[in-house]
Amino acid sequence: MSVLPILIWPDPRLSQVCVPVGAEDLSGLITDMFETMYDAPGRGLAAPQVGVLKRVFVMDCGWKDGEMMPLACIDPEIIEASEEVAVGPEGCLSIPDAPAEVARPAWVVLRWTGLDGAVQQRRLDGFEAKCALHELDHLDGKVIFDRISTEDRARIEGAYLEARQ
Repeated sequence: MSVLPILIWPDPRLSQVCVPVGAEDLSGLITDMFETMYDAPGRGLAAPQVGVLKRVFVMDCGWKDGEMMPLACIDPEIIEASEEVAVGPEGCLSIPDAPAEVARPAWVVLRWTGLDGAVQQRRLDGFEAKCALHELDHLDGKVIFDRISTEDRARIEGAYLEARQ
């Protein structure tokens, strides 16, 4: 097990669409991704954030509150989403110290393949839905800057890039 380096935006790999995994064994990568996420400390981490352009992410929305709820999602997809939208702040391990107000569906039904190869499906509500959608965006080459208005993006991105210099 090892902590992997997290790519920092605007690394071009964060803008690439990831390829499906299929039946490939990713247990080592997923173990390292969980270790990296907990070390960061974050609640979600997508493979492209550690330079692996495959459709996999890990998340644990409860660990910071004392309840471990690790979830590893291989080839995830949203099969249903609420029309109700929730707007709230989102941070990103690849864009440190630059949170943005992002609108997301209030709940989603996520389907994915687990480490055991079994297809799973679950409804995610609230923060869990937001986290899964954020990580799915990474698999599609999107970051939080791609989910906000042009004006907000210019302001937040500009301040972020200036602070990184």
